[in-house]
Amino acid sequence: MNITIVKTVALLLCANVFMTFAWYSHLKNLSAKPLYIAILASWGIAFFEYMLQVPANRIGHEELSLAQLKIIQEVITLTVFFFYVLIYAREKISWNYLYAGICMLMAVFFMFRK
Repeated sequence: MNITIVKTVALLLCANVFMTFAWYSHLKNLSAKPLYIAILASWGIAFFEYMLQVPANRIGHEELSLAQLKIIQEVITLTVFFFYVLIYAREKISWNYLYAGICMLMAVFFMFRK
């Protein structure tokens, strides 16, 4: 596999872990705190997401179109979110997650089809 794409995916994966925690962990960990505390904590976490996301997009755009970068990002986002919901949030997973995943894989197929 192309090293540029591998680097891009690795950086996007790490960025999405930070993003998911920035967006959702305050619901579990800071629900009793004032909203501004949750916002500040989320911004602090999101800083690290951007430190990975911006280089990932710059590196990836050397070989991928913006549309391809976006679809990779969305697949990674939903994959990270699936494990976040399952492991960290401990919410139930329905068959709809599988169906949504299949739709995302179809989107990847069509985005990268020659």
